Amino acid sequence: MAVTYNRRGAKTAILDADITGPSIPKAFGIYDKAMGTEAGILPAVTETGIELMSINLLLKEETDPVVWRSPMIVGTVKQFWSDVIWNNVDYMFVDMPPGTGDIPLTVFQSLPVDGIIVVASPQELVGMIVEKAVKMAGMMNVPILGLVENMSYFTCPDCGKKHSVFGDSHIEEIAEKYNTRVLAKLPIDPELAAKIDKGQIEAFEGDYLDSAADTLDEILK
Repeated sequence: MAVTYNRRGAKTAILDADITGPSIPKAFGIYDKAMGTEAGILPAVTETGIELMSINLLLKEETDPVVWRSPMIVGTVKQFWSDVIWNNVDYMFVDMPPGTGDIPLTVFQSLPVDGIIVVASPQELVGMIVEKAVKMAGMMNVPILGLVENMSYFTCPDCGKKHSVFGDSHIEEIAEKYNTRVLAKLPIDPELAAKIDKGQIEAFEGDYLDSAADTLDEILK
């Protein structure tokens, strides 16, 4: 989504709030460490100008584990918002770990969140987990902007037929149940996965999220 909005001319940023499982820098091919000044921490800037901050930009080695108790993790998320010098950002995307624990609670209570996008995969069990996230957002009075289904289907390169690898989708039912919308269904795309592994997410091809961005524009207006 950050890349999609950036391509549309908006100034975008990503706050990686997944402190124990950070993956954003790798997806963008960012390996340099974050720099600090007396005024605060300078975010990393990607090849196309997206600002980002992640715990991996502060660790000696990107594979070093973050073995912290909850208060330190929560404090780090707050610092990424308050102590990083974000530069005239139009849209900031906060990447959170799955679940309804301390980090989502901290983000909802400490950051001026306009809304959340819930990401899921098609399995029935994941559907249950999605409903927990949706209910938590409701309890915290955070608007649900919509749902995105990841690994929704695979298109056969030979016949062009779509296959539901993880079973039939139930995301429309969940969206209807909670009076929200399905923003996008992302396919299983080996080329997309390869670009992420190579740190080239900004070069991804496909219009999977264009309609989602259009919808968000309307909602946020």
